[in-house]
Amino acid sequence: METVTLDAADRGLVHALQIDGRASFRTVAEVLGVSENTVARRYRRLRSAGVLRVVGVVNGVALGHSSWALRLQCTPDAAGAVAAALAARPDTSYVHLLSGGTEISCNVQSPSAAERDALLLHKLPRTSRVTAVSAHLLLRATALPAAWPGAAWLSEEQAGRLRPAPVDAVPEPVALDDQDRVVLELLARDGRAGYRELAAAAGSADSTVKRRLDALRRSGVLGYALDLSPAALGFPTEARLWMSVRPSGLLQVAQAMAEHPEVCFAALCTGPSNLVAAVNCRDAEDLCRYLTERVATLDAVRSVETAPVIRTLKRTGTAGIPASR
Repeated sequence: METVTLDAADRGLVHALQIDGRASFRTVAEVLGVSENTVARRYRRLRSAGVLRVVGVVNGVALGHSSWALRLQCTPDAAGAVAAALAARPDTSYVHLLSGGTEISCNVQSPSAAERDALLLHKLPRTSRVTAVSAHLLLRATALPAAWPGAAWLSEEQAGRLRPAPVDAVPEPVALDDQDRVVLELLARDGRAGYRELAAAAGSADSTVKRRLDALRRSGVLGYALDLSPAALGFPTEARLWMSVRPSGLLQVAQAMAEHPEVCFAALCTGPSNLVAAVNCRDAEDLCRYLTERVATLDAVRSVETAPVIRTLKRTGTAGIPASR
């Protein structure tokens, strides 16, 4: 990734795409008060420099999948290769090397118990250079990367003009067909792919693809995420927190952390650490202040294990798209 300094127009574009990754350049330009050509040029520049991209993300939970946070301990010579192999899987997202480079953290969405067991009980344990695996079922998220306030730049009035229609309160059950999978796999690589390109790949009409994607979005199955390193916004220090919280205060702590601007992800989970969180900070001192001045005030927190991220292999991607049966 090239080193790119973001100016006010870039920051406005980043925030606009965080709100709606498929907002038209014309709409974004009107909100920012610049020309459509300026917005298109800025987007192409940032994307070609590897600073950002928009990806289509499938919410596997809406399809009945289970979501897991994995922690793997590896031998020092193997962590990079194992992490790369996990990042290449279509069911993973947020693959990070942590701490001293021997621990991997990643999220997995499993369409079925059989596929979950194949990975957790067979494939990973049989890899000799993986010395330990722990899997934590994610029960409820209170903060998600798509709403991280570190990317905020626009006024509330500007942001309101970009927000997409809300997800259906009681969505209808959704089953994906082969055409859906083709389109979703393309969107996982480029969330702003045109309807003509998507329709050609699916062997369908532009209007049909648009209607289907609108329906999947309303149902909560499909969303659009901004794949952007926090370092580009001035937050190069990332860490994963594994927290043990008194059960009677667990939900309250998770909700409180969701209000912290440093937190981009927080979820209740199973295991000895019953709350997992991801934080983005400006430097090590900023992280220290967060832990000692913010987390320390949450009385129900019994212990916190902090693991700095030293390398990210995957943020968002194809997690949640089930294979064709």
